Amino acid sequence: MTEPPGRRERKKAATRQKIADTALRLFLDRGFDAVGIRDVAAEADVAVTTVFSHFASKEALVFERDEDFELRLTRAVTDRAPDEPLLPALRREVQALVAHCTADSATPIWHMIDASPALREYEESMRLRHAEALATTLAADPALPRTTTACRALARFVIDAYAVAREAPEPQTALDEIFRMIEAAWAATHPTGDNAGG
Repeated sequence: MTEPPGRRERKKAATRQKIADTALRLFLDRGFDAVGIRDVAAEADVAVTTVFSHFASKEALVFERDEDFELRLTRAVTDRAPDEPLLPALRREVQALVAHCTADSATPIWHMIDASPALREYEESMRLRHAEALATTLAADPALPRTTTACRALARFVIDAYAVAREAPEPQTALDEIFRMIEAAWAATHPTGDNAGG
């Protein structure tokens, strides 16, 4: 008897989370470079192929919320109310990510990332992917009559705002300052000089 789709999806999500949690624990205990995919699979009691069916690489195990964040950013554009300005919607998502990444529990993870060239490179490529996805979503929105260049620039600014704020002594203050600049730049790209909300 086959499982209903809802239950199957829940089991799949639970397995994915278990693998990610196990990997992170091992990485923090032993060091990222000292742990292999086979170690993660054995500890999580799954096959190596199961790990790869959920995560494309060892680095992806550390950034298990990667796809979720990208989706939340693009939905901040597509799911906002017709009268809701764009930038406050994007700022909410960036603020949530900064809060998540600057929590005390995240500190050892960022120490590990900063100490690993492979993880730093992966994070940079992840940010570029997020920026491209956001730029594509912005350009497709008929309520935002901006050029492709303006959409790509805004997307990069928004994604980089998270990285800059995360590393600042006062992340929320940094985010306030960065978004004031983003709002001014975005307003300047509109032919009629509309307000920053877009």
